[in-house]
Amino acid sequence: MLLPVTSFSEDQAEAFDRVAEVLTSAGIDIEASMTTPRSEGAQNALAVIGKAGSGKTMLLARLAEALTDAGVETISGDYEGRRRKDKRTLAILAPTNKAASVLRTRGVPATTIHRILYTPVYDPEYEKIAEWLMGNGEKPEIEGLTDAALDRAEAFFKQNRSIPGALAAAGLKGSDFILGWKRREDPLDIGLVDEASMLDARQYEDLTEIFPTLLLFGDPAQLAPVNQSGEMVFDGLPEPRKLTLSRVHRQELDNPILDLAHALGDDSLTFEGFERMVEEAAASDDRVVVAPRVEAGMMARSPVLVWRNATRIRLIHAFRAAYEAPADALLPGEPLICDGIELPLKHRKKRLDLEARGLIKGAQVIYLGPGRRPGFSRLHVIGAPEPQVSAASIVKIEMPDEDEPFIPFAANMGAAFLHGAAVTIHKAQGSQWPDVQVFAPDLYAAARAGRMEAGIPLWKRLAYVAITRAEDRLHWVTRYRLAKPTEPLTITDLNTSASPLELTGALET
Repeated sequence: MLLPVTSFSEDQAEAFDRVAEVLTSAGIDIEASMTTPRSEGAQNALAVIGKAGSGKTMLLARLAEALTDAGVETISGDYEGRRRKDKRTLAILAPTNKAASVLRTRGVPATTIHRILYTPVYDPEYEKIAEWLMGNGEKPEIEGLTDAALDRAEAFFKQNRSIPGALAAAGLKGSDFILGWKRREDPLDIGLVDEASMLDARQYEDLTEIFPTLLLFGDPAQLAPVNQSGEMVFDGLPEPRKLTLSRVHRQELDNPILDLAHALGDDSLTFEGFERMVEEAAASDDRVVVAPRVEAGMMARSPVLVWRNATRIRLIHAFRAAYEAPADALLPGEPLICDGIELPLKHRKKRLDLEARGLIKGAQVIYLGPGRRPGFSRLHVIGAPEPQVSAASIVKIEMPDEDEPFIPFAANMGAAFLHGAAVTIHKAQGSQWPDVQVFAPDLYAAARAGRMEAGIPLWKRLAYVAITRAEDRLHWVTRYRLAKPTEPLTITDLNTSASPLELTGALET
C-alpha cells in the first residue's frame, strides 16, 4: 500500500496499487517519486469504473498528485512550454468544459480532450512572455508592452496559472498572440480521463494515438454515447484491465441522492416503487424535494433534465414566455447550448479557434448581449478557463410540432446554439449543478415504453444519470406545470468584468 490506509477504502487502495504497477512499467515510479526517460512500448489502457460516489474522482486526484510529486509535468492545453527529452508528461482530461471545470473546482488541473488534441501556435515574440512565466527564461523586453504590463501578466499567472489569461492581463487580445491551431504531433505520456463513459470510439482512438498509458475513469451505470450500441469504450477492455470501485465515498454516507441512485440497481424495482422511495426521502431530508411544478428561475442556470425532445422544446417555450422574452431576440442571461460550428470545410483553422475557446458541441453558454459587430454575441462559456468570448452566432429556437427552428438572428457562419433552459439527460452527462430538476413524467413515459439499454431498463439509466447530476439538492418534478420567476433574468452572478475575447479573426471570410 503506497498511501496511508485511512486515506482509501480497500478497493481504492487495490486500484491505486494496480495503477502504480502500470506506471512503473511505463518508467514512472510514484512510490519512489522518480521517473526514467520514456521508451517506446505497447499501448497500455486501464479502466477504473464505479457508480456515483465510489471515489473515482478522489482516486484520480491522488494519482495526479503522486505523479506531480514524481516530477511528471502536467500539460494544461492552453500553452505547452519547450519540452525536454527526459521530461515525462501528464494530461488530465474530460470530454466537456463543464466536466473539466468540475475537476478544477476540486483542485485537479483538468482540460478538455479537444484542447489536448489541438495545440495553439503562439506568435514567437509573445511566446517569450509565456516561457518567462513558465520559468524557462528571463523577463523579456517586448515592443509595445511596458514593465507594468508584464508585471500584471506575472501577477495574474501566479494566481491562475493561465498563459492566455496572463497575456490578456497585459493588454493583449487572443488574436495578437495565438496565430492558429494544429493537430498534436508529439505524443504525451500519461492520460487520465474522467467521465470516460461519455467517450465514443473515435475519441478513444484519438487518445490512444497520443497516450501510451491511458487511464479511464467511468461509471458503467450511465448512458452510453449515441450510436455506440449501448456499450462504452472500456467495456471492450479485458477483465484484468478493469478495476471496480464499490464503496460509497462522495458526500455523506447517508446522502439520500446517492441512496436513490444505488437503489436503481435493484432488478425488481419498478418506476412506481422508485417514486415512493423519492417521496419517502423527501419527507425525511430536505436534499430531496418532490415538486409539483418546474421552477423557471432555476432553469436559467440549471436546465430541467428531460428524456423527450418534445418535452424539452415545450419547457423552453414556457420558460421564455414566463420571462416575456421577445420572439426575435434573446434576453441577457438566457442559457444556450452550443450545437456545433457551422463553417465550410475550407475554414478548418477558424473552426479550431472557436472550439479551442470552449465552443464545442454540447457546451453550456449564457447569452450576455449583442456583440459590437452584426451577428456577433457576447457569451459566457460555462466551465471554460477564460469564459468571456464574443463570436459570430447562429441562434435557433426550436418550435413545438414544427420541423424547422425559428432563427431570431444569425451571422452568415459561426457557432450555432440551441436554447438551454431544458436539456436531454444524455446531454447532461458530465455536468453537475447544486440544484437539479428532473422531469419525472418523461421517466414514467420511458418506463411505460419498456425500452432496454445493454440489458437494463432505459428509465433506470435515465433516472440514475439525472439524479446524480445534483450536487446538493434533487427536485423531482411531478407535473406539467411551470412556476413563474420571482425575479428578472440577470447576468450579475457571472464574472463579466473581463473584456471578452473577440473571435473576429476566427470568423472573417
